[in-house]
Amino acid sequence: MYDEMNFDSLFTPFSIGKMEIKNRLIMAPMGTYAAQMDGSVSDTLATYFEERAKGGVGAIITSSQYLTPKLAQGIYGTYFDSKRIIPHLTGMTERMHCYGCKAIAQLSSGTGRNAHPSQCGGVPFSASAVPAVFNPDILCRPLTIEEIKDIMKSWELAAEIAASAGFDAIEVHGHVGYIIDQFLTPLWNKREDEYGGSDENRARFALEILDAIKRGAGRDMPVIYRISMDHRIPGGRTLEDSKRLLKILGDHGVDAFDVDCGCYEHPDFVYPTFYRGDACMEYVCDTAREATDKPIMNAGNHTPKTAKRLIESGRADFAMLGRPLIADPYLPRKLMENREEDVRPCIRCNEECIGRIWGRYTKLSCSVNPAANEEHAFRIVKTEQPKNVVVIGGGPGGMEAARVAALKGHKVTLYEPNELGGTLNLPAQAQFKTRLKALINYYKTQMRKLNVNVVKEEISIDNSVLVDADAIIAATGAHSVLPSIPGIDNKKVIDIKDAHRNPAAIEGKRIAVCGGGLSGSDFALEMATEYGKDCTIIEMKPEIASDMVFINAHSLKIYLADAGVVTRTNCRVAEIKDEGVMIVNENGESELIEADTIVAAFGMAPNRELTDELKKRYNKKLICVGDCVEVGKSGKAIRSGFYAGMQVE
Repeated sequence: MYDEMNFDSLFTPFSIGKMEIKNRLIMAPMGTYAAQMDGSVSDTLATYFEERAKGGVGAIITSSQYLTPKLAQGIYGTYFDSKRIIPHLTGMTERMHCYGCKAIAQLSSGTGRNAHPSQCGGVPFSASAVPAVFNPDILCRPLTIEEIKDIMKSWELAAEIAASAGFDAIEVHGHVGYIIDQFLTPLWNKREDEYGGSDENRARFALEILDAIKRGAGRDMPVIYRISMDHRIPGGRTLEDSKRLLKILGDHGVDAFDVDCGCYEHPDFVYPTFYRGDACMEYVCDTAREATDKPIMNAGNHTPKTAKRLIESGRADFAMLGRPLIADPYLPRKLMENREEDVRPCIRCNEECIGRIWGRYTKLSCSVNPAANEEHAFRIVKTEQPKNVVVIGGGPGGMEAARVAALKGHKVTLYEPNELGGTLNLPAQAQFKTRLKALINYYKTQMRKLNVNVVKEEISIDNSVLVDADAIIAATGAHSVLPSIPGIDNKKVIDIKDAHRNPAAIEGKRIAVCGGGLSGSDFALEMATEYGKDCTIIEMKPEIASDMVFINAHSLKIYLADAGVVTRTNCRVAEIKDEGVMIVNENGESELIEADTIVAAFGMAPNRELTDELKKRYNKKLICVGDCVEVGKSGKAIRSGFYAGMQVE
């Protein structure tokens, strides 16, 4: 009988070349920006991987590892350009080996045309003079034959360094349109020399890399090739094209294929968003199976259940987990012990992982796991002097504060008059936000298991429990903002919170959403895709979803367009009428957007009525967290809740 709660199928050994991996779970490669600025390994980076190895994953692919700083074109990472990095690399691999985890070095020749002109000195290099991704007005500089020869020498050195440092295998970063992929793909390779023209000539760059790795690391070093099987853009590589390439590469010594899809013209597959759903790149495995008998690895929004399904179906031999292992390093161990309910789920928000790197040039962390990349500094230590802690508010910030304080050994009472999860429960109703629901369920489970006393009532400033508390953590959230617009009190107007609570009850076919931030845009998508409504988003700014990390916004806009949602940007809501919304449009003209229901999503403001009173009476033992301090996304609330729990000594 099939048991979806039993994950034993993930915990059987399997080999790649001469390397046996203890289970079927591999940590996918992700840039961290946590190396030293000279390109050597930092203790922070080594500890980050050590924690995941300790958590039970079978192998870890370490990423953001470039042959040279020049080829990295401005990306911070570990540079395999000198043997001086071997000692610290060895320390990192041995920390993984200590827990039975294989260490796989993903090496890269660079981003090529994917480099941002502001980081690479202006003009990126590529296989040919093709447009740069982030500024198509710039034509890339084609690599010369001499430069290619130098790159091969760098590959040989990098492979020797990897072997000397104790890596068990090497993965070639050949996917999502980086430089190797640019040589392989006719869309980007226009060369007329021995590196262009036929499939075999375009593959020459990759095949010479494989030869260089064998020279540097020895013929027994397993080599994995990561390839985008389906670029998903006009003129890009298709699944059928990739079948031919897998045969060429497999015949030349590749021991396993790490298969996915997408390219930087489609970044929401490079960094899959929650809109893409579970296991969004699993479909490429069937074509890979047809093309090669080598082991297959697959990533892309896998959950424990889709990983189990992937392995049991035989479509792939390894399930790769990236962000889920950032969110919970101990995910494999918990599955091994059949404790899926204790797995802290990745919510695929991209905010504190790739969003921190792209937006702030700082090291990766995690919205639901603030300790990521600070494992030593943020380690939770049991107190010898338990305190009486009162938490006000059961949203994500309040529950995280309660969780951390309870783990430290404090006695925690949490007051929440409504459902645990707070306003996070509202967007979690949408089918594309199932990970939010999983997060809420995780917190509910932890509240129960950690013996947090959850009291379902609203606490007042005069409540005696505040007097007796040693520490008070206030997470009172935020309220909706309603601007003074004529007709705002029209019976057709529904607040975004109320709309989320019962979307099925919303009347009429035509929905106007006033406000195109994350909340309003997601609600319009939910209404269009799940309830068949005709939705129009009205937004003052030039773009909708300007409060989202750009990868998610890119994905959202695709789905909104596919769902037929109309977006009206540079438009101001002037008045609400019985017929709909009067706007001042992008041309400065008055225009009526007809609507049966009007959703007010103008934004949120902190709830500070209680916190202001608390500051007057209990400031010395008060910590305020989340939206009542500054309105933000759930990750920001969770981080402030984590900090608050840590502060209680």
